[in-house]
Amino acid sequence: MSEKRITATRTIDAAAADIFKVLSNPERHAQIDGSGMVQSDDVSNRITGTGQKFTMNQNWDKMGGDYKTDNHVTGYDENKLLAWKTAPAGTEPPGWEWVWELQSQGPDSTQVSVSYDWSDVTDKEVLKKVSFPAVSQEELETSLGNLAAAVSEA
Repeated sequence: MSEKRITATRTIDAAAADIFKVLSNPERHAQIDGSGMVQSDDVSNRITGTGQKFTMNQNWDKMGGDYKTDNHVTGYDENKLLAWKTAPAGTEPPGWEWVWELQSQGPDSTQVSVSYDWSDVTDKEVLKKVSFPAVSQEELETSLGNLAAAVSEA
């Protein structure tokens, strides 16, 4: 696969601020995750800016079952953008990034895009072990559906 980024986009019937409120709360990420890897938040605070780090409890066979990730916030523009690079807990990010972009379509409608980008991964061992993409297009679309459901119950 030559493409090193996949993106899914969906219009959600909610205000950008309401969607961002869910996305910026790591406690809600297991509910949103379409891959099934995110199990729970490991006691993180709401995301309020770049440079922050939040830790998630994960489960994936390729990582030997249960493990933790540190997520380093790389992009933050309230109600518009949230991005982070993920790394096994206690390590520096090897290069893949999650990017959520919100474009208000009016008071109760927002176009939401989620991208999974591994173009900065250069470590051959990581590339071999993970075999990117670790998350599929369909799983990104499921995440958007889960986000729409989470926002409607908030």
